[in-house]
Amino acid sequence: MYKFALLIAIIGIFTIPVVLPDVFAHGLGGDQAEPLSFGDMEVTVRTQLSPSDITVGEIDSANMQIRFFDTLTDKNLDKVTYRVEVWQSGELLARNLFYDMDGRLDVKIKPQPNCNENNLEECSIYGGSEHVSAPGALFVQGAACTDDNLDICARPSITGPIFVKGGLYKIRVDIEAATSPRTVLANLLSYETFVSVAQEQDFFIKTANAEEIPVIVKTYYDDVDNFKFDTSDNSISFDMPFDWSPSYVNLVQVVHEEVRVPKTFAPYAEGKQFKGFVNGVEIDQRALLNDPYSYEDTNIVHFLITKNELQKINEKLGVDNYDNPKMDLKLVPLSEASKSSTEFYLVDTTNYEKVPTTVKISWDGKYGANQEIPFEFTFFNENRELIKDVKYAYFVFDEFDKEVASNVGDDTSSLGITSTEGIDIQRIFVPLQGQIRVDVKVLGTGLDYDPTYAGIGSTIIEIGPGSSDVVTSVPEKAQIPTWIKNNAGWWADGSIGDSDFVQGIQFLIKEGIMKIPSTTQGTGSNQIPTWIKNNAGWWADGSIGDSDFVQGIQFLIKEGIMKIQS
Repeated sequence: MYKFALLIAIIGIFTIPVVLPDVFAHGLGGDQAEPLSFGDMEVTVRTQLSPSDITVGEIDSANMQIRFFDTLTDKNLDKVTYRVEVWQSGELLARNLFYDMDGRLDVKIKPQPNCNENNLEECSIYGGSEHVSAPGALFVQGAACTDDNLDICARPSITGPIFVKGGLYKIRVDIEAATSPRTVLANLLSYETFVSVAQEQDFFIKTANAEEIPVIVKTYYDDVDNFKFDTSDNSISFDMPFDWSPSYVNLVQVVHEEVRVPKTFAPYAEGKQFKGFVNGVEIDQRALLNDPYSYEDTNIVHFLITKNELQKINEKLGVDNYDNPKMDLKLVPLSEASKSSTEFYLVDTTNYEKVPTTVKISWDGKYGANQEIPFEFTFFNENRELIKDVKYAYFVFDEFDKEVASNVGDDTSSLGITSTEGIDIQRIFVPLQGQIRVDVKVLGTGLDYDPTYAGIGSTIIEIGPGSSDVVTSVPEKAQIPTWIKNNAGWWADGSIGDSDFVQGIQFLIKEGIMKIPSTTQGTGSNQIPTWIKNNAGWWADGSIGDSDFVQGIQFLIKEGIMKIQS
């Protein structure tokens, strides 16, 4: 069932908000748990905060939305009784039953510090009335909640020691009844989701000239400690608690820390590049993003350390690191880069009318032909603010209109590259000098692929010879994203049918994700030959190359078995 759901999700991602299975891990303001089987459905819980980026002390209230739905159809289950628990650092902060009519539970969270009880949950106060059909479950009669009416809709509340401290919060949800308040499940459906709340910590660094520079560390994970500034290399370092056990690291989507430094402090001025280290291991420079856009007088350097990067650190340091209770972070400024840039706006894919999205692509001129060039993609809204949590893809063509690179993301459960802060760095290998065309497609924002900023656009970039001082590896160019092979393998082993396979390939070709040489389309309606299914299986397991598989797809088009709409 999961394989079929993934194929359908890929087909529909550009036209409707589609929920993709297995989008789960520690999130910022939203998270989705792994689905569980419930009858003929695959059901899960999604938790989202509003506002999504909460900083301790800056809000009086927040909305916590918990949605219970079928991932195969993206439809909510109704008449749901939820048992909701809120935890942080192993301490229970709140626990209660709630009832909701339409499968979307909205709870108003009102942070209340200074709890003097030994058990913090005893300080929490719950607002609402017991529902007549769901004993003990709180419910508020009135207008159903939507994203646009949270200030006036009917929703229960929790007032207590929640979101009064930064870090990771666990939202545990047990589904006790669904489709009817009196239908109690024989076995509870239990889910855990994680959301991060930020807090800011103030520090000062003393320069070699005894000047004191204010620095803010905004942490989304845990309290930072041992803040230091080294005048020999102008580096900033600090640490925080962290669980390095592989089982825990596998749950972490990203560790996010921000270092905010005045632009007037030269080593951290706009345009600077950085090296970053975690537990002494140098991390990929793409994990360090310099944001000069959000504040007029302050640069923000983001540490965005992904699960893959954390796993690589564990591999490098070995089993001794598994018991290390801390994460040590270090930021070292490098020389300023001489960057070129281009900007363009996006249009929608239906009427090709302008959407409120501007894309800026920047690159360092010392990189050029036959090198991997670090291109920085930045996404702005109509107010010149960074668009957060962007899902996008890019395609690069040479002056002869031949594709030389593309990336639609490598997560089979979440189409697109995720740019959490609206800034993303991609290393793109460009084989020759001359003009290249870069096409960018924004798929949406957030877990729901909100289409507000979705659109497509293109720009032309002139690539020079590059500096001989730059040493970059020449990557193997993949003609087709490797995750597409999953579909072919499932079809070959009978997990999905012919029509599902054809629909998936039709979509991939139409959206430019899979490139097929020009082929005259036939008008027949023959059955798919067995040898093509064999080809698909061989391609999926690596026995034949991309070109052999593409020849099979060309045959389907030529014979009219597969029709691609223009």
